[in-house]
Amino acid sequence: MATIEHLKPPAAVAEAVEAACASARQAARQLAAVGRAQKDSALRLAAALLRSRREAILAANQADLEAGLESGLSNALLDRLALDERRLEGIAKALEEVAALPDPVGEELEGRRLDNGLELRKVRVPLGVIGVVYEARPNVTADAAALCLKAGNAVVLRGSASARRSNAAIGEALREALAQAGLPAESVVQLPGEDRAEIVALARAKIDLIIPRGGEGLKETLQQVATVPVIYAASGNCHVYVDAAADLEMARRIAYNAKVQRPGVCNAAETLLVHQRVAADFLPAILKELSAAGVELRGDRQVQEIAAPLGIAVGAATEEDFATEYLDLKLAVAVVPSLEAAIDHINRYGSGHSEAIVTSDIAAARAFQWGVDAACVYVNASTRFTDGGEFGMGAEIGNSTQKLHARGPLGLRELTTYRYLIEGEGQVRS
Repeated sequence: MATIEHLKPPAAVAEAVEAACASARQAARQLAAVGRAQKDSALRLAAALLRSRREAILAANQADLEAGLESGLSNALLDRLALDERRLEGIAKALEEVAALPDPVGEELEGRRLDNGLELRKVRVPLGVIGVVYEARPNVTADAAALCLKAGNAVVLRGSASARRSNAAIGEALREALAQAGLPAESVVQLPGEDRAEIVALARAKIDLIIPRGGEGLKETLQQVATVPVIYAASGNCHVYVDAAADLEMARRIAYNAKVQRPGVCNAAETLLVHQRVAADFLPAILKELSAAGVELRGDRQVQEIAAPLGIAVGAATEEDFATEYLDLKLAVAVVPSLEAAIDHINRYGSGHSEAIVTSDIAAARAFQWGVDAACVYVNASTRFTDGGEFGMGAEIGNSTQKLHARGPLGLRELTTYRYLIEGEGQVRS
């Protein structure tokens, strides 16, 4: 992604992307007036089609995985790309869970009668057409489409070439379900994903919002080329801080889970911070457990001094290590002198995604919650819970690391805007 900002989309790519967006705009106008029952029916039909086409979708995914191996995709990206029966069933269930959620469209946010007699209501309405750019995650195809549809939006999906077969198979089922439910199939439009210039063209197309779900390179690209609003669901350089007042067994479980349970995702921990008062008691066990799990450890001088007599390999951590989202079995570890130092470290290196403190000290917990600048801040729990499904949103398109207009998991309400509806009885302004 480093050089994509210098690309000018070839005319053929720009025209193809604009044509895709035009068809989505037409569909969005129809969707805006559709009631909940019809949208929910489409989502349930889509879930059923994904299940009935299980073998074909998994075969397409296997072809993507084989191509990814040949092209040298990292283990983390291959894990993101991989589907099996359990994951595919999870995608289908997520569609049904979104169908079961309340419809945000038409929700009244505010209502009052003005002094001049006008009746004013503020209600949720769809955004229109949303572009979603993502990498190597076939589940995003279904999650993004489901959430956009339920919120009354059309969606233009631009997945990566590494998942093109998987995405196409899932997208075909979604569009067929839309047609069966009497909705425009063009409510879900997919770009081929073969040319990176598509991203620049989409960022300059006539749509209402782009949500990128990828690394810092993608974020930096869109910051330079986008002419439409962007909500950045970008990197997750997440931390677990073990406070002086931590239950060390609890801290061990949380730190291990946050790093190892699924290291290739944005809510996995990339740095472990430990208060100096508990470092000698806590670090030996957790470093040994992490090392045994295949985690490559990089620590500061104090961490290395604790690890060396135990025969645990810990490389010297650099500034780059603390600033890196590894998305792999790698972890930076540091000893800090105080809670304040931990907060300063996180605010310096963190990406604003998810941060956790392990402590039994209520004052320390509150200071951490209010001092750390992140979308999701945990006390005595793993960062791995940052997820729309875990938060009861049914699914998510991503996790926003910015502050406007949405922050944290992007669910249904975050995919709407609002409109003021004013009704009068002939009033004119004097």
